[in-house]
Amino acid sequence: MKNQIIRFKAKTLSTVAALLVAAHPAWAVGPFTLRDIQVEGLQRIEPGTIFASLPFRVGDNYSDDKGSAAIRALFALGLFKDVRLEVNGDVLVVIVEERPTVADVEFVGTKEFEKDALQAAMRDIGLTEGRPFDKALADRAEQELKRQYINRSLYGVEVVITVTPIERNRVNVSFNVTEGDVAKIKDIRIAGNKAFSESTLRGLFDLDTGGWLSFYTKSDRYSRAKLNADLETLKSYYLARGYLEFRVDSTQVAISPDKQSISITLNVTEGERFVVSGVKLEGNYLGKEEEFKTLVTIKPGEAYNADLVASTTKGFTDYFGTFGYAFARVEAKPEIDRVNNRVAFVLQAEPARRAYVRRISIGGNSRTRDEVIRREFRQFESSWYDGDKIKLSRDRVDRLGFFKDVNVETVEVPGTADQVDLNVVVAEKPTGNLLVGAGFSSAEKLSLTFSVKQENIFGSGNYLGLELNTSKFNRQLVVSTTDPYFTADGISRTYDVYYRATRPFNDQGGDYQLITTGGGVRFGVPFSESDTVFFGAGLEQTTIKPGTNIPASYLAYANQFGFTSQSLPLTIGFARDSRDSALVPTRGRFQRANADFGVAGDVQYVRGNYQIQQYIPINRQFTVALNGELGYGKGLGGNPFPIFKNFYSGGLGSVRGFEQGTLGPRDITGSFIGGSKKITLNAELSAPFPGAGNDRTLRLFSFFDAGNAFGQDDPIRLDTLRTSVGFGLSWISPVGPLRIAIANPVKKEPGDRIQKLQFQIGTSF
Repeated sequence: MKNQIIRFKAKTLSTVAALLVAAHPAWAVGPFTLRDIQVEGLQRIEPGTIFASLPFRVGDNYSDDKGSAAIRALFALGLFKDVRLEVNGDVLVVIVEERPTVADVEFVGTKEFEKDALQAAMRDIGLTEGRPFDKALADRAEQELKRQYINRSLYGVEVVITVTPIERNRVNVSFNVTEGDVAKIKDIRIAGNKAFSESTLRGLFDLDTGGWLSFYTKSDRYSRAKLNADLETLKSYYLARGYLEFRVDSTQVAISPDKQSISITLNVTEGERFVVSGVKLEGNYLGKEEEFKTLVTIKPGEAYNADLVASTTKGFTDYFGTFGYAFARVEAKPEIDRVNNRVAFVLQAEPARRAYVRRISIGGNSRTRDEVIRREFRQFESSWYDGDKIKLSRDRVDRLGFFKDVNVETVEVPGTADQVDLNVVVAEKPTGNLLVGAGFSSAEKLSLTFSVKQENIFGSGNYLGLELNTSKFNRQLVVSTTDPYFTADGISRTYDVYYRATRPFNDQGGDYQLITTGGGVRFGVPFSESDTVFFGAGLEQTTIKPGTNIPASYLAYANQFGFTSQSLPLTIGFARDSRDSALVPTRGRFQRANADFGVAGDVQYVRGNYQIQQYIPINRQFTVALNGELGYGKGLGGNPFPIFKNFYSGGLGSVRGFEQGTLGPRDITGSFIGGSKKITLNAELSAPFPGAGNDRTLRLFSFFDAGNAFGQDDPIRLDTLRTSVGFGLSWISPVGPLRIAIANPVKKEPGDRIQKLQFQIGTSF
């Protein structure tokens, strides 16, 4: 078949005209009995599809009314662009012309979207390979494509659809797109505001008129969804500051004739500022009124705050839930005194009926096994509904880190008065993690850190990790796996196998090495919902491999205790994490403590480490982060602390501005050998990146660091701590958290190794 190019630029006549022809009196035939039914014109469709749609069979009586019904039924299948009926004696011939099917869908000129995303959008409306094609489908596809572009503020987009027929009644569909320029927000105006300045209110919005980082944030691109979110933010801002009757009267969005700029005007009415005059309780509080009163956060004498009203009603509802009342209703009714601008609240409560949980259903977990989610639940089936346990269960599932979103819905069981079902719906996210770090110095040159971690391998909830660190002086390979539910009670088990080859830094280099190989097992025992204690044991061998320029301290230790040492370390640890986010924390605290005991073998020692992090939000944009870490080690049985167990200080994760691991004691060869004691203090203030608006994935931070390592016989003296100040950039990049720091050492000593620029992907402090 010779290819033809058909451009759809005008509407064509509908094939429904065939119905009118079939019904025309000139085509009328008298009723007769069908001896046979024949079908012509089929290419891909089975004849059975035709026969199943006809309202008559061979041997039935045929009439014009039945013929019209047959044509309508065949057109309704959506498979044909033309249908005719011909009568040859007592034989009915059904002649059809199949709609072409789509062979390929192609996009030309699309830069704003990935082609896979556009093809998925076309599939949703039925335009995909193997599906029937017609003009109506082409029109829907064009409108959908334009809608996608309008959502990206590309209002000037032009779409031309080219349909090319090919063999076997198929067509290739090509979308030729001229995207045009992005329509940017030129102006945002707020009219009617008196209490707060226009600039203050505009600062609440994610939408803005753009800045030098708009290419990244795209905050100057209009989106109806973003505007609605900003309107809710504006409303919440007023309602939290006493303006009980605030409202947005109108929203006007105007686009320029050239479709390149957008102006937004908001008209608001602030109303008067109201002060809370009192709060009282009415209704049934199960005889626990005093307990409920402790949950009231609305404060008489202060400005009305919608957030406090909402938190109070939610607190009441949740508290009713702890007693099994899943359907409790709590309403805060305002009694407004407009003369004095005061408002009193009546908290009306009706607990309704107590309920059992009949069934817990889980959905959305295409990868993660149901068991992984169910074992985190503290609310059980066939038990009283308990709001606290349901919230705890939801939080425990969320803390697994396997899901972007976790929702628990309470659904009444039809036909019962005291039963509910819980529907747990999760949205999975990638649980693999690739971390890459790099540093450069005149001594170690380029050092690389690489790790691959899978926190939910095969959907089992188990962890498997591989870490590889390499540099001129330090090499490390660690393989670790964790089963978080080694026992049904939630005791975890972790296996570690590791190999480390290090050379303490010195100016002369050398080919000596400190090689440590070993493995261990540890168990995590949950003592509460938020606290876990770890116990473990291992087997470790450390070899001091002599070579050129070996540090004198290592050689002296080897001559006294041997070049190879075996030990059986026992470990105990504790962890607690209440941060609101592991990647971008703004509030909460993280603590961990661990201790190693070398109780048998050639070396006997104790070594402990404690770290605490505190995140304090100043406001929506600024956060203070504090970090403290203390390490201490001591030899047992009259032996010195093993030199290869020393702590190191300096560099990323410690005192920025100094080269990694170069702070603390040195031996007579000038090698940095670390110490048996370490202290690290960090403080950071993070702020939005200029032009990035409220985007929390791109932040600036300033910092102050202090720390040092100390020898076994040296006291920890604060006046010997090295300090530095500086600033940096943090970015949640596609391959992990990236942090770049520029530091200036403040307290330093002669001989300290300075490294002002440092960066790493996958680190915190």
